[in-house]
Amino acid sequence: MTTDQITELVVDIAKRARAASLELAALPTTQKNQFLHDLAERLLAETDSILVANSLDLQTAQSLDLSGPMTERLTFTPERIAAMAEGVRQVAALPDPVGVEIERLSPPRGFDLRKIRVPIGVIGIIYESRPNVTIDCAVLCLKSGNAAILRGGKEAFHTNMKLASIIQESLLANGIHQDAVQFIPTTDRWALNVLLKQDDTIHCIIPRGGESLIRFTVENSRIPVIKHYTGVCSVYIDAAADPNMAEGILINSKCQRPSVCNAAENLIVHQDATAQLPRLAKALHDRGVELRVDQHAKALLTGCGLPLVDATPADFATEYTDLIISIAVVPDLKAAIDFINLNSSGHTESIVTEDAEAAHKFLTEVDAASVFHNASTRFSDGFEFGLGAEIGISTDRLHARGPMGLNELCSYKYVIHGTGEIRS
Repeated sequence: MTTDQITELVVDIAKRARAASLELAALPTTQKNQFLHDLAERLLAETDSILVANSLDLQTAQSLDLSGPMTERLTFTPERIAAMAEGVRQVAALPDPVGVEIERLSPPRGFDLRKIRVPIGVIGIIYESRPNVTIDCAVLCLKSGNAAILRGGKEAFHTNMKLASIIQESLLANGIHQDAVQFIPTTDRWALNVLLKQDDTIHCIIPRGGESLIRFTVENSRIPVIKHYTGVCSVYIDAAADPNMAEGILINSKCQRPSVCNAAENLIVHQDATAQLPRLAKALHDRGVELRVDQHAKALLTGCGLPLVDATPADFATEYTDLIISIAVVPDLKAAIDFINLNSSGHTESIVTEDAEAAHKFLTEVDAASVFHNASTRFSDGFEFGLGAEIGISTDRLHARGPMGLNELCSYKYVIHGTGEIRS
């Protein structure tokens, strides 16, 4: 396709999405939920064909020399498809946010004034590698009354196109405007440039992918962008941490799925808990994790027979999405909090401690979208929070922060009922 043809295609998609969004805003909850249950069944029924499409993308991944973590994100299995379908059902079970009264005000004039939740309108989602995003974003946008324009990466093109066709079939079967969810059928970068300029028809852009994609989106978009730059998450082992709990939480946070944004990248240890450090380091090493250590941690671990890499200051602000962790020893809780606030991306942080006062101080003073006490960072997730699927995890402050579910995909408007009032 030429650039002119791509421009015409994307502009047309955006205009049709805007028209569809006006219908979606008034779509009954029962019809939305019927679509969601139907889509979940179709995903399960189409498991084999989805896996066939996914196998084509995995072959492409080899030619693109994708990293192991990126390939892992791309890979579908019957179990992951089943989990995706369950996420769709969970969204169906959630309350419809559209039309909910947020607040009732009492203006001096005395008329009835209410703040009502409404859809944002048209949301563009730009993402890489993870094809489950196609389903997650489509269902969350539709349940919240928004039209969705999806633009996936070339590494997942076949899988995304298959999922998009299943969504289209389900929309048609349930009498919903088929422009409610559209997938841009080209991976040409020009399509992204055009999409980011459609501020007259698209109301919000959500990029999901590497930092370079997100920065490109922010720098080139005329449309408001909800950002998630990186997931630099830390586990802090306090002086009063239970050793068994500390190991369990650390290993789960780092190793359960290292390629995702809520995996731990830093281990921070209170100097009074350093007796635990050799055990924790060995547990990480036994699972294939590279250990990057500051000078204090290095002194404590030298002689333990573990391979160590000297950490640079930049390492503690790096999202590895791989089996690598940076380790620092700090003198006290305040130093741990300062260290995290300096290096964190504002995503998720966890403290392991039996000291309730220390936990309260950490949860209050650490500046992140999600803060945990005695729990794995891996729980920072819309599905785990009971939001059903999530459209992303925002490290922004306006208007959404943390895992974004249905409520975060809505704006609001003021609805006023009067009895003939006029302003003098």
